[in-house]
Amino acid sequence: MKLISWNVNGLRACVQKGFMDSFNALDADIFCLQETKLQKSQIELPLEGYHDYWNYAIKKGYSGTAVFSKAEPLSVEYGMGIEEHDQEGRLITAEYEDFYLVCCYTPNSQDELKRLAYRMEWEDALHSYLNSLREKKGVILCGDLNTAHQEIDLKNPKTNHKNPGFTDEEREKMTVLLQDGYIDTFRFFYPDRADIYSWWSYRFHAREKNTGWRIDYFIASDSLKDRLEGAAIHTGIFGSDHCPVELTLR
Repeated sequence: MKLISWNVNGLRACVQKGFMDSFNALDADIFCLQETKLQKSQIELPLEGYHDYWNYAIKKGYSGTAVFSKAEPLSVEYGMGIEEHDQEGRLITAEYEDFYLVCCYTPNSQDELKRLAYRMEWEDALHSYLNSLREKKGVILCGDLNTAHQEIDLKNPKTNHKNPGFTDEEREKMTVLLQDGYIDTFRFFYPDRADIYSWWSYRFHAREKNTGWRIDYFIASDSLKDRLEGAAIHTGIFGSDHCPVELTLR
């Protein structure tokens, strides 16, 4: 089973840059999107063979997530059931026979860390939500989690220390999650692989220079460890400032 996650940074713009070609070439069983920045009625996609699910922000043109699945999920939930955290379309949970898939677009701490306090509340609520699902069956969390966990996960860790996405607080939340029985699946397969990223700024020719960050993840609960078959970061696929990331399951 192939799972793909991609922050498309505006689906309408990404479609103009070849999204459907990449979508068809990747041929995922489950395809998760973040930062769609639209409502379903604002776009027509040829998604034959897929069931599609959308979560929108109340604020139009902002945030948003989507899940396209070949198999119809047993159930689909939007948000985590906490009003404060469910206003921006950041979470979709699709239930399958032996796992929950959680498509997530984590809030950015923003310039001058003005949203860091809220981000910490979100992280704690998400962790609790994942654990509540894990009590029933395995959990796979995917998406733009807006954190480069370790220094190996971004090009310039020293100059970015304390910047959004690489604060001690954000990194610690990721550490706590992974220590609580969850697996960073890319690092599971490639613990020491450096210089591979999933996001690059549009400024300063960052992608051309590979000055990037790995902030897009598939994270699986330990109970699914034996099902992990492979992981990939598709750095050659364009259309967004992020590239797709992949997890394959046995």
